[in-house]
Amino acid sequence: MGTYLDGRTSQNASYANSIAIPITLLNTPQLFGQVGLISEGVTTNPRVILKGTISLQLPLAFLGITITIVRGTLPTDPLVYSATSTFNLSVLAPQVITFSADDFNPSVTPQLTYTAFVSSNLLGTIRVGPESFDAILVSD
Repeated sequence: MGTYLDGRTSQNASYANSIAIPITLLNTPQLFGQVGLISEGVTTNPRVILKGTISLQLPLAFLGITITIVRGTLPTDPLVYSATSTFNLSVLAPQVITFSADDFNPSVTPQLTYTAFVSSNLLGTIRVGPESFDAILVSD
């Protein structure tokens, strides 16, 4: 069984429709969550459990939304997770996307930073909330 070392939450928006942040550049990652985990006490088999949610108001068209998580702060840092959801929309309500990811045996530094990004392949997408990104670090 693993030993809990650190856990962090990045809560950008706690409630539905509490923000209105447009995604203005096509297929360009936009940060929506970031956490830094202190790795003091890591022994063997470190792993990070990541989860989150983001809600988007989407234009009425075929749309691809991509969620990416990197170990670091830039979209070009090592990729930990990526998923694309495609919507054929006839619903006017915001769409909620949830995800769960893991990073097994990351290179341990004094602080492990993880950043969550969202991108869209169509203009008119608006981040409306809630937005949450969580991470827990454990090791044997």
